[in-house]
Amino acid sequence: MINKLFIIFAMFFTSAVYAGIPFTHGNLKVDGSGRYLEHDDGTPFLYMGDTAWEMLSRLTYEDACAYMDNRVGKGINVIQTVLLSELVGVRDTTAIGVPQLIDGDVRRPNPCYLAHVDSVLAYAERIGLYLAILPTWGDKVDKQWGNGPEIFDEHNAETYGKLLGNRWASRPNIIWIIGGDRGGDGKNRAIWNAMARGIKSVDKIHLMTYHPHGEHSSSMWFHNEDWLDFNMIQTGHCQGRYDIYRRMMLNDMSLRPVKPVMDGEPRYEDIPRNFKLEDGRFAAIDVRHTLYQSMLTGACGYTYGNNNLWQMYAPGREPKCNAQTYWYNAMDMEAECQLIHFVRLWNEIPFRGGTNIPCCATPTDEYASDEAVGFMTEDYMLCYFPGGNKWNMKIPDKFASCYTIEWMNPRTGQRIVKGKSGGCELDINLPEGGNNDWLLILKKEK
Repeated sequence: MINKLFIIFAMFFTSAVYAGIPFTHGNLKVDGSGRYLEHDDGTPFLYMGDTAWEMLSRLTYEDACAYMDNRVGKGINVIQTVLLSELVGVRDTTAIGVPQLIDGDVRRPNPCYLAHVDSVLAYAERIGLYLAILPTWGDKVDKQWGNGPEIFDEHNAETYGKLLGNRWASRPNIIWIIGGDRGGDGKNRAIWNAMARGIKSVDKIHLMTYHPHGEHSSSMWFHNEDWLDFNMIQTGHCQGRYDIYRRMMLNDMSLRPVKPVMDGEPRYEDIPRNFKLEDGRFAAIDVRHTLYQSMLTGACGYTYGNNNLWQMYAPGREPKCNAQTYWYNAMDMEAECQLIHFVRLWNEIPFRGGTNIPCCATPTDEYASDEAVGFMTEDYMLCYFPGGNKWNMKIPDKFASCYTIEWMNPRTGQRIVKGKSGGCELDINLPEGGNNDWLLILKKEK
C-alpha cells in the first residue's frame, strides 16, 4: 500500500528507538479521586487516543506498523480500533486475505484474523501503545446504518466476549470499549451487558468503557454497571461550541459514583461540518478547541480523529463522509501534529489535582464565537481562549497576590513569558487576536 522502503525504514527506526519499552508501571486503573487514570504504581496516565476504526480489517501488518510508528511520534498512546468492523463485512476478505469470522459465526472468529490481531498487539506493545478494542461495531447489534447484519443476541454476545477475554486477558496493552456508535437502550442493553460480562468473567485487569452514538454518553445507560470503569462521550461532528461539554461532560462529572470521563469521538479533522460539504470542513482549530476545552473541563483523556484515517481511505475504496486524502498521506495533517504540545503540557502540570473554573473570562470586544475555559491546580491556573482579542479574567483569591504570566501557542507549543502581576482581575490582550487560539498559564508565586 505505501512505499515498502519507507515501511522497512520506519520499522527499523522505531524498533531502534522504542525496543524494549516495558509496561513496568503495572496495569491501568482509576485513581483515588475517581476522575483520572493511573498505573498500579500510581504513575499518572493520560489517555491520548487516535481513531483507527478500520485498522485491523483494512491494513496489512506492515501498514499497521507504519501507521502506529507515526502515531507514537505525535504523543498518542492509545489506538481505538474494531475487531468486527463497520466497512468490511464479516464474510468479506480483510487486508490479510481472510474474513473476520468463519461462515459469519461470532462463535468462530477466523484463527488467521486473530493471529493478525495478535501480531498488531505485540508490535503496539513493543513501541508503547495501547489498543482500545471494540469487539464489534454497533451495526452487528443494531444495524440502522453500516453493513450489518445483526448477528448478536444476549447469549452469543457473552460467548464471544468470553472468547476474547480468554485470548487477551494477559496482554498488558488492551483497553476494552463496548458499543460502537450505538445506543444502549431497548434490546441493545442486554446484548452490550452480556458482551461486557463475558469479557469481564475472564479478564479482571483491563479497563472497560462504552462508545455511544453522537451527542450521547455511556452514562446514559451504563453508569452504574460494575464493568464500566470510565465514561466516554461522543460530542460528534455537528457541534462547534463549548456548550456541548457543559451539557455532556459536566453532567457526567456530577454523577455518583464518581467516574472519569473523556471525549472518545469529537469532531474529526477534515470531516464536513454536519456531514454537509456546503457547511465546510472541520479544521485544525476546531480540533484544538475540543482538545483544550475538554481537558480543561476535567477529562481523563482525549481521542483525536481524522476523517481519512478512521476509515483507512485508499484507492478503490468508497470515500465515506467525503474523505479526500488517502490514509497514508493524511498522517501528518495540522491538528494531529499539534497534539504533542498538549501532551508535554500535561506532563509538566499536575492536572490530576485540578478543577474546572466556570465562567473565568469574558470578552470585552465583539468576539462571540465561543467561550474561554479555565482550570486550576494548587499552583497553576490555565485559561484557554478560542479566539478574540480582549478579555477580562477573574483570578481566584489564592492566586491574587502574585503570579507569573506565560502564554502558550497551541499551534506551535511556543511559550511567551510576560512577567509577573497580581490582583483579582486581569485584562487580557491575546498575543495574536482574531481567530487565533491561545493558552494562558498563570503560576502562583510562593
